[in-house]
Amino acid sequence: MKEQPIRCAWVTADPIYRQYHDTVWGRPETDSQMLFKKLCLDGQQAGLSWLTILKKQANYEAAFYNFEPGRIIQMTDKDIEQQMLNTGIIRNRLKIKSIIKNAHGYLKIEEQQPFNEFIWQFTQGKTLINHWSSAREVPVSSAESKAMAKALKSYGFTFVGETICYAFMQATGMVMDHEAGCHCYTAACREALA
Repeated sequence: MKEQPIRCAWVTADPIYRQYHDTVWGRPETDSQMLFKKLCLDGQQAGLSWLTILKKQANYEAAFYNFEPGRIIQMTDKDIEQQMLNTGIIRNRLKIKSIIKNAHGYLKIEEQQPFNEFIWQFTQGKTLINHWSSAREVPVSSAESKAMAKALKSYGFTFVGETICYAFMQATGMVMDHEAGCHCYTAACREALA
């Protein structure tokens, strides 16, 4: 049997999770709409595992117009009720409404500056590279995630607390939190410094 590479401690044996960890998590994302989508999906995770949301991602993309903010803000109460019946997503009214609120916030920010610039300002436009030897060392929030959460809330975003923002920053490569022994560590650092 082929020996598995060493991965961060949070990764399970699920092949979807492994693929996500190996190719997406911790890699710098700078596309505004992709950042918006990831932020919304991280908010859906609140109280659940990321794997639960990851497995439903395609359903969320279908339900919310592939996370196009201009289309999401046109969703009505009838659309919300329809999504409450959608077994492919988390049927939580507050979470469904949060995607719509966040789309409004996204467009307010875009009136002033590109969303990706707004998001990356919290790390001065570069990846903060950490060197953790174990999962126990990795924080759940930071000064940067607290500042991001506060700023996003000022634009009407919901489900964007400091812990959710930190998870978002990890996932989008704003902070590089692959453990030092993880087989992705060197490649992720290289991408961050490119």
